[in-house]
Amino acid sequence: MSIFENKILLITGGTGSFGNAVLRRFLQSDIKEIRIFSRDEKKQDDMRHHLQSAYPEVAGKVKFYIGDVRNRESVDIAMRGVDYVFSAAALKQVPSCEFFPMEATMTNVVGTNNVLLSAINHGVKNVVVLSTDKAAYPINAMGISKALMEKVAIAKGRELGENSETTICCTRYGNVMASRGSVIPLWVEQMVSGKPITITDPDMTRFMMTLDDAVDLVIYAFTHGHNGDLFVQKAPAATLETLAEALKQVYTKVDPAYADTEVKVIGTRHGEKLYETLVTREEMAKAIDMGNYYRIPCDTRDLNYDKYFTQGNQDMTKVEDYHSHNTERLDVEGMKEQLLRLRFIQEDLGLLPRAKARDIRSE
Repeated sequence: MSIFENKILLITGGTGSFGNAVLRRFLQSDIKEIRIFSRDEKKQDDMRHHLQSAYPEVAGKVKFYIGDVRNRESVDIAMRGVDYVFSAAALKQVPSCEFFPMEATMTNVVGTNNVLLSAINHGVKNVVVLSTDKAAYPINAMGISKALMEKVAIAKGRELGENSETTICCTRYGNVMASRGSVIPLWVEQMVSGKPITITDPDMTRFMMTLDDAVDLVIYAFTHGHNGDLFVQKAPAATLETLAEALKQVYTKVDPAYADTEVKVIGTRHGEKLYETLVTREEMAKAIDMGNYYRIPCDTRDLNYDKYFTQGNQDMTKVEDYHSHNTERLDVEGMKEQLLRLRFIQEDLGLLPRAKARDIRSE
C-alpha cells in the first residue's frame, strides 16, 4: 500500500522524457489512474499503442488529454478529480528559448501558473513542479523562465501555508542523461553514422543523473514536501571530454572501431555555462541536508520589513554554491558505469530487448 493507492495522477507534458519515466514507475503500481496531458497527438497515439502492446493488462489505467498548459480551460478539464500533479510541460531547449523567449515564458511561467491555479481550485492534494539547474543564476532565456516559474510556484506555496488542502513544491535537476534532445543520444547518433562527436567545450562540466533518479526525487517531494519547498538531488558530475571518452569506450562493445571516433570541439552555444549550479549560495545557507537530497524551504517573511535593513546573515560569506565543478567528479570508468544504467544503451549493447525503434535513442 502506498500514498498513491487508488489515486489519480496527472502528468503535464506527459509524452516527454520525464513524463514517460514517471509513467513507467507508476504504471504497474496500485495507483488508480494516470492522466497524460500534452499537445502532441502523435506522441500520445504512439504512447497509447505501445502501452496496449507491451502492457495490455494495465494500459487501461492511462487516460489521454489533448491540451496546452497555456490554455487554462484545457487544464481544468484534465484536472477534475485529480489527487496528484507532476508538472513537467516545458520548453527546455536552450537555443530555441534564446530565439523565442516569449514562447518560453508563455509555457514555462504562464502555463505553470495555470496548472497551479487549476490544481488549487480543484482541491488537488500535491503538486510537484519540475525545474532545472539552469534556473540557478540563470544566463539564458530557458533558465530565466524556469527561475521565474520556481518563484511563481514557491509564492503560491507560501500563500497557501502549511495546513492547506494543496501542497506545492519544486524539484530542480541537473543534466538528465539521454532525456529527449540531450547530448548523449546526439553523440551516439553521430558516432554510429561515422561522423565526429561535436563537443562545445571539453572542460565544461554537467551533473549526471538518470531519469530513474529524477523520478525518485519526484516521489520524495510528493511524500516529504511542505508548501513552497524546493528539492534538489545530489549528483556526481563529469566533463564533456570524460563523457565523450566513456561513450566511445562503451560502444566498442558494439564495434571496436568506435574507439577511434574523432572528437571535434565546436565552441560554446548560445546561453551555455561552463558549469551548472544546482543550489545557489543563498539557498545553501538555509538548505536542510536530507541525505541524498537538499530541501530548501521557502522564505516565510512577508512585506512588512523595516524601513532600514538592520539584520542580515553573517554566515553567508562562509557558504559556497553547490555546482558541477565542486561536486563529486566522475572519471571515465565512473562515467561508463553511469552510461550503462541507461536503457537505450543497454538495448544497443544487446543487454535488453529493444523496446523502441533503433533510431530512437532517448530515455
